[in-house]
Amino acid sequence: MINNEALKLNDPTLSGGIGETLLSSETDRFSEDDEQFLKFHGIYQQDDRDKRKTGKQYLFMIRARIPGGVVPAAQYLAFDELSRLHGNDTLRITSRQSFQWHGVVKRQLGPLMKGIHDALCTTLAACGDVSRNVMSPPTPAIGALAERVLADARGVSAALLPQTRAYHEIWVEGVPLALAPEEKRAFEDPLYGRQYLPRKFKVAFAIPPLNDTDVFTNCLGLVAIADPADPARLLGYNLLAGGGQGMSHGNKETYPRIADVLGFFPAERVVDVARAVITAFRDFGDRTNRKHARLKYVLAERGPAWFRAEVEGRAGFVLEPARPFAFERQGDLFGWHRQSDGRWFLGLYVETGRIRDTPPRRLKSALRTVIGTYQPEIHLTPSQNLLLAGIPESEKDTITTILTAHGIPVERQAAAVRRASMACVALPTCGLALAEAERALPAVLDRLESLLEELGLGDEEIIVRMTGCPNGCARPYMAEIALVGRAPGRYNLYLGGTVAGTRLNREYRAGLRIEDLIDELRPVLARWKNERLPRERLGEWVERVLWREVPA
Repeated sequence: MINNEALKLNDPTLSGGIGETLLSSETDRFSEDDEQFLKFHGIYQQDDRDKRKTGKQYLFMIRARIPGGVVPAAQYLAFDELSRLHGNDTLRITSRQSFQWHGVVKRQLGPLMKGIHDALCTTLAACGDVSRNVMSPPTPAIGALAERVLADARGVSAALLPQTRAYHEIWVEGVPLALAPEEKRAFEDPLYGRQYLPRKFKVAFAIPPLNDTDVFTNCLGLVAIADPADPARLLGYNLLAGGGQGMSHGNKETYPRIADVLGFFPAERVVDVARAVITAFRDFGDRTNRKHARLKYVLAERGPAWFRAEVEGRAGFVLEPARPFAFERQGDLFGWHRQSDGRWFLGLYVETGRIRDTPPRRLKSALRTVIGTYQPEIHLTPSQNLLLAGIPESEKDTITTILTAHGIPVERQAAAVRRASMACVALPTCGLALAEAERALPAVLDRLESLLEELGLGDEEIIVRMTGCPNGCARPYMAEIALVGRAPGRYNLYLGGTVAGTRLNREYRAGLRIEDLIDELRPVLARWKNERLPRERLGEWVERVLWREVPA
């Protein structure tokens, strides 16, 4: 039995020795076994890899669970203050509509976790072999339909939470879980059982025609189907299953995959269907090889028809044929836009998702001032940006003035290619990173923007994503251009995703030096300019022309 499975089986409370180590002043880290348990509590034990030559400096990354990414103003201000008091004074928006705190040392871990709880939030099951943060469309312009879908996302998230007492006792009460070893082993979660899931599980909702949650990349995708006669009324959902991004270099048994469309069901059965899908994964997922332990491999190897029948048996009803739907694009809205209720929301670009103050852009201070004064609701987006929502028209000009004074433009916040970019954290803290991503992407985009201007393509939007390893946290395999870290300074270059988020890209070059990226892209982009159809995007031209010339 592999170590992770043995750990879960022997202590299904997920407490390990976390409580005891947290209270100890004799160490700055947790054991390797507890490092695995910490993930279920939303915590990653890391170290600053820039400083390894002088010895490991252990740090912690903490991730909140925020279904749908909606954050009230008071909660945001509390999060901001926690980052100042206990972290590195930044907040990072994740690609799953959540916040992460970085640079936390062990002595600050307890106060930070207690502060998150006091702000009426949790980090339970933000990581680990459980259902992660549930995503929902962030744009408030959609109105009543989006509100219903958000409510369903929150309902599914609550239904899929593990029930162990360990989280509350350790992080809120500040004591180790008061159970004897035999009592710990006897615990069984009512949904997950004693061994939880084989690996992580991701859920997203989407409302056509905007695929802003990259719904096909999720283990479980739920596509809202509105009543054609009343677009504000939700009829139900099309069920998607078996998407996933992670892979390993050189291992053909691992691969990214887009989800299969399995059928339609009425909205009131959404929790039943979610439980059916997750328990099928619990029972049939691979527990012998963690690189092969995702739901996408169950669908790929047993087939969509088999999985549909399994879900129907567990849910207790038969799925209807999938209803027609179409996605036109993904991505976020920037600048001022009117909501369905007549108020306004403001979309703000956040470079690589990192909210911080750097000259000349003092984004963290600007947001603290605006949110503290005007109390908007904050919507985090799956593309690592944010929306300030529920703003009266009378406050628009003042908010624009405050942001401008802090170096944050409201109009043309960045070039189109930059606004459509994403990166994972990678170095220096992610232990899986093979190359840079967040720290390198801004310079890569500088060079790419210069090339686009040189070719007369400066206003074109291209979806660009960069990751430090092949696990795909920034969903690179859906991008029109993607750089996936292979070794220090070297990346695999992928081309050909679609703006609708419905097709995987393909590897174009392996082991490319980052210094050679622009020379590699120049002839491709020049051909796209000269050979494309009217308004044809790069990804569509690559699919139509380039891949016909390059063997699969």
